[in-house]
Amino acid sequence: MSDSRKTMLSFAVKLTNEPRNMEITDINKLREVGFSDRDILDIVEVTAYYAYVNRLADGLGVTIEDWISDDEST
Repeated sequence: MSDSRKTMLSFAVKLTNEPRNMEITDINKLREVGFSDRDILDIVEVTAYYAYVNRLADGLGVTIEDWISDDEST
């Protein structure tokens, strides 16, 4: 996995799990590996949207369809 991808995923995980701990240094790390400000906006929007949709589904009691495997190894 490339350094840029690792940095992006680390950023997304931190934004998901520790949003109040985000700092400008997190954004600068993305810039250092080549992400533009537009790329960073896209990363933040996708991460936030994914969290939003999952919270909607959880809050409304949406369940996984039978044909979708719950096993992460598949």
